[in-house]
Amino acid sequence: MTTTLRPTEPLQREVDGARSRRYQVCVNSRPVGAIHLGTSPDFGDSVGRILDLRIEEPDRRRGRGTVAALAAEEVLRGWGCTRIETSVPAAAEAALKAATALGYLLRNRHMEKPLGDTPPGLPVGSRGRPMTPAEFGPWQEEHQEGYAQSWIERGVPVAEARAKALRDTTTFLPDGLATPGMVFSVLEHEGPAVGTLWAGTREGRAFVYKVETDVRHRGRGHGRTLMLLAEAQGVAAGRSAVMLNVFAGNTPAERLYESLGYQTITYHLYKNLL
Repeated sequence: MTTTLRPTEPLQREVDGARSRRYQVCVNSRPVGAIHLGTSPDFGDSVGRILDLRIEEPDRRRGRGTVAALAAEEVLRGWGCTRIETSVPAAAEAALKAATALGYLLRNRHMEKPLGDTPPGLPVGSRGRPMTPAEFGPWQEEHQEGYAQSWIERGVPVAEARAKALRDTTTFLPDGLATPGMVFSVLEHEGPAVGTLWAGTREGRAFVYKVETDVRHRGRGHGRTLMLLAEAQGVAAGRSAVMLNVFAGNTPAERLYESLGYQTITYHLYKNLL
């Protein structure tokens, strides 16, 4: 049997500059599903994306999705892409298994935790306070460099990673410390500052953008306290859940989030196209 992708629309150019196109997935010319391909607004036309892939129920569990994903790689190579990315919901175990078998690597994942009505308390001696303008400048510079390095360590070329870090900083923090909806906090424990928290809102949920314990104070539970502070801020803002991103390989952070009850909701994967 032959699996092909049949275009159902002309090549599109999105408002963010990315290209995209929808296709039927066909087996021996018989439609069995659909796939939506695109390029990355973050990394440009050299990075392709599987935006959506669906196989109709009667044709599932026959490897149709796997073959369609391979066909998508050929299409994206024809577009000049050298890397492909996709996102898989945590509940789609079969899709995650298929992506892993095709050589996709986990880059990062989104995790989420429901929030109750009562904000969690902080340990005795710990308190959060607003970050000052004098603290924000050095923090932002360090954050942008560390953020770029996180992408570099996971296969993104240096120039692309640094461009993304700059672009995301400009997008998310157009007014710096005064950006509406963003909250920057410093955690103090018995006087000294021991960590920082950047939180806000995304998709109606509280979102933890960055949590970091000062290197001189690590290993003393302050990371957990920072997360409790983020949850308390989310409850105070009336949010029903808190969400965050964690990069693959950041084992201490993954263990912390899991111990606090966070569960993975989406896996983000990538593969280099040879």
